Amino acid sequence: MARERATVRFRITAVAALAVAAVLSVTGAALVLTQRRVLTDNLDETLTSQAEAIAAEVSAGRVPSTPPPVADDDGITQVVDAAGRVLAASAGAAGIPPVAGPPPGNERAENRTVDAALAGDQPQPYRVASVRAGGAAGAAVVHVAAPLDDIRDSTTVLARSLAVAVPAATALLALVVWWLVGRTLRPVEAIRREVAGIGGRALDRRVPVPAGDDEVARLARTMNGMLDRIEDAARRQQRFVADASHELRSPLARIRAEIEVDLAHPAGADPAATSRSVLAEALGMQHLVDDLLVLARSDAGVGGGGQRAAVDLDDVVERQLRRLRDDERVAVDGTGVAAAQVTGDRDRLARAVGNVLDNARRHARTTVAVTVAELGDDAVVTVTDDGPGIPPDRADEVFERFARLDGARTVGTGGSGLGLAIAREIVVDHGGTIAVDTAHRPGARVVITLPRNGPVSPPAERPPPARPPTP
Repeated sequence: MARERATVRFRITAVAALAVAAVLSVTGAALVLTQRRVLTDNLDETLTSQAEAIAAEVSAGRVPSTPPPVADDDGITQVVDAAGRVLAASAGAAGIPPVAGPPPGNERAENRTVDAALAGDQPQPYRVASVRAGGAAGAAVVHVAAPLDDIRDSTTVLARSLAVAVPAATALLALVVWWLVGRTLRPVEAIRREVAGIGGRALDRRVPVPAGDDEVARLARTMNGMLDRIEDAARRQQRFVADASHELRSPLARIRAEIEVDLAHPAGADPAATSRSVLAEALGMQHLVDDLLVLARSDAGVGGGGQRAAVDLDDVVERQLRRLRDDERVAVDGTGVAAAQVTGDRDRLARAVGNVLDNARRHARTTVAVTVAELGDDAVVTVTDDGPGIPPDRADEVFERFARLDGARTVGTGGSGLGLAIAREIVVDHGGTIAVDTAHRPGARVVITLPRNGPVSPPAERPPPARPPTP
């Protein structure tokens, strides 16, 4: 990760430096060319003005014997007739041939660059302004030329200055970018080090959050939120495994105790009674394992794969009530069951309703009452018992896995603490809610609310139990 961070830092710095170097180089080249063009245009203006003045004199019949040079003694001024003979030349330019030909075609004037030299000098670039002139002596051309060494020297100095300034500016920018990127990535490295040290036994650790609200700070807060969820999931998983182990250990311990007693005292053993007891414990463990499998499949996201279709909720409830009426200990009141239809998995909805009814039956003193009704876009099922009730501050706790409340709702009543948890998983998978009506007294009332047009597929996240609507 450190190598990758350095690579990112190097890449950003290199890209920034190359971009600035390219921009400065292009700008510098354009500046040199612009300076050369401006200086050349200024020289052309001076040469043309001088040539126009001399051409005017020639046209008036006054050919100067020694026309003045331009700029300095290296300048050249010539008056050349149509035959190419030099009629007049500036001092220092006597005896040299014409520096240029006449302007092409019918053009009166032209500016160009030629190689020329004074007597005894080496040829060098000259800028020449050629202007046609007429008069009594016939047509002539006036050439006024000046060397380009001043322009060349000026642009050379500028180019050399830029050749030093551009790399220096690029290097300075690279250092600044390197420092800034390192400063920006420093919190990222701190986050990386902290995350690298977080293991299964240190899920309470969190990454440092830098000040401000920039991208790095938001990344740190997002990672801390993710670590919160991971810690919560790990703790719930550990608690789930511990509770499952405890629930399975108790019946196994009872089975072992009964068998050991029969083996230790064979004369007083009752094989039939022992078999019935072991069978009852085995059935209890089978139900517990089935419930654990349902929850495991739900956690893995494969619990809601059944076929969804239109379901008559009142028929589902009536079937569960017929099963409940076999228990003569409690009376079952189903007079409040009205027609209601939802979209869902009939078998899973039957299991959810059955789990809630079984919970009510275990804790009821004499009566369990059930109602089904359609309220707007929802179908609502209420299950009420006249048992000891549920404290309002623990109304959500009963839907947790292996949850048992103090008092009557304990393991002695025969439940494993998974029925309502499974019911919540199924109801939420159908887009509904299940909650305890904390305003109901006496006893307990559980309210299931299902959308009449439920989702085709289970929702991505399971919301917590919601407070029930008033039936």
